Amino acid sequence: MRRVDRPSPNHDDRKGAPIDMLVLHYTGMPTGAAALERLCDPAAKVSAHYTIDEDGTVYAHVAEERRAWHAGVSHWAGQSDINSRSIGIELVNPGHEFGYRPFPEEQIGALTTLCHSILIRHPIPSWRVLGHSDVAPARKEDPGELFPWARLAKAGIGLFPGVSNAQDSTLGADALARFGYDPDAPQDKAIVAFQRHFRPARLTGTWDDECARLLHGLLEKFSRPAL
Repeated sequence: MRRVDRPSPNHDDRKGAPIDMLVLHYTGMPTGAAALERLCDPAAKVSAHYTIDEDGTVYAHVAEERRAWHAGVSHWAGQSDINSRSIGIELVNPGHEFGYRPFPEEQIGALTTLCHSILIRHPIPSWRVLGHSDVAPARKEDPGELFPWARLAKAGIGLFPGVSNAQDSTLGADALARFGYDPDAPQDKAIVAFQRHFRPARLTGTWDDECARLLHGLLEKFSRPAL
């Protein structure tokens, strides 16, 4: 993994908040160079701790003990200041606006290595390894349905549902809040965010039995109380 220091001035103090979340993004800009320039531009007032280019180069922007400005208005599990308690990683990808495409092998390999090192340094639970769309479903789509969440989970990074012991589940979309999604987000947006992460093959925005079984499996995996 090739690492390059590319400091960003856009950061501040975490004010004692624990680092217990990891949020993954895509850059959503036409080129990686443009994304790096923006993340390091003081006028832009955005940043991340790291950016990973498509060739696997890791750019380090903000020290992990500092609060980077990557999540914006966001929410997870009752908390709204996601920046203060998270590490943010940007993946160079044009995104849905500029030609969304699969993430190259070199990029995902570098991400896996970087995430492993972060998880050694910080006690981040698997259910708090998230996409930007998970914490901001009304605004964001990244890293999107082409991101290999299942592969990362197999590598010990994040949580992915197995086969639920239940043959059927009656969990409704309102139960997404039990997992962590913002209960005040538009329900269709929260459902699509859930589907992007856990059922990327079908983004319907409609809750169905398969979604309910997947959510049931997730809740079983991280030992949340039964609903």
